[in-house]
Amino acid sequence: MSVANLKEWNHLQTDLIFPEQKITFNSLQGSRESIERQKESTGKTVTVKSTAYTAYCEGCSGVTKTGVNLRQNPDEKVIAVDPNVIPLGSKVYVEGYGYATAADIGGAIDGNEIDIFFPEEQKALNWGVQFVKVSIIK
Repeated sequence: MSVANLKEWNHLQTDLIFPEQKITFNSLQGSRESIERQKESTGKTVTVKSTAYTAYCEGCSGVTKTGVNLRQNPDEKVIAVDPNVIPLGSKVYVEGYGYATAADIGGAIDGNEIDIFFPEEQKALNWGVQFVKVSIIK
């Protein structure tokens, strides 16, 4: 496992890790081939319309449907989903974003749509609207 992978999976800007900081370790360890094998083994990949959000939008509490406090845990990788398409609690791989947890629902999320959490508003704005593939890992 490389430092670069750890930084990517956890949205870290530096190599520093602090006490009690939650770090995600990914068992795939990098190669596109192993990522593709993992995606295929789940059996479900969907193409979705994706938008992005932050924990500080107007009317947002910063707490997801499953109880993740994104203001206290800004490094969490979370997406909002329609639970009829992607069950809440699912671990997913989102093309262009990485590994995340389906931990939220959105008022405007219906069908094959997701909303991707970014801790900084500019990153959410930069994401815009994209059609991406989401593979359900578990």
